[in-house]
Amino acid sequence: MAGYHEHFARLASAAQRRHLSDDALLVHIKAIHAQTRGGFGWPRTWKELLARGIPVGKQRVQKLMQLHGIRAKGKRRFKVTTDSKHDLPISPNLLNREFTVAEPDKVWVGDITYIATDEGWLFLAVVIDLFSRQVVGWSLRHEMTRDIVIDALRMAWFKRHPGKQAGLMFHSNRGSQYASKDFRDVLKDYGITSSMSRRGNCGIPPNL
Repeated sequence: MAGYHEHFARLASAAQRRHLSDDALLVHIKAIHAQTRGGFGWPRTWKELLARGIPVGKQRVQKLMQLHGIRAKGKRRFKVTTDSKHDLPISPNLLNREFTVAEPDKVWVGDITYIATDEGWLFLAVVIDLFSRQVVGWSLRHEMTRDIVIDALRMAWFKRHPGKQAGLMFHSNRGSQYASKDFRDVLKDYGITSSMSRRGNCGIPPNL
């Protein structure tokens, strides 16, 4: 397998590699880190970048991840990030564990997690398209407020342009950020139906 990945790495010209800025590459790295729940170190992150068609050298990935303190975690790599003990409205569980989706931009799922960096713990909110299993929106902040999930949703919306008639569903846990009036108003403006998991369950399916 190492030769396979080396082959694709060589296919990317030096010009192509330089074309992707460090900031842009860091977005992809953070998205992979979030989607894998911190399970990938730099070697597997580099291979995943190549698999997604992002031409980059492994030394660059290693250096960038080390610079920003992004590393693989052990089994206890995440802390509880959302508070479901509130009096805000709760949406019904419309997804109901139907994790197989036939088309893109029909079901998005969202969650918030911590990332350990040299600056300390940062909050990362992600939006994942359930069809492709790819991160389509994200937001990184020092504080966990409703703005972090709104920013992630807006990034996904303007990146994917699903349209208000797409019948899009957004599934999340019952955290106060997702149940907030401001977030629900954004969902309404975009014509997105809200779905929330049962109490004690996270928004993102366990196999993502």
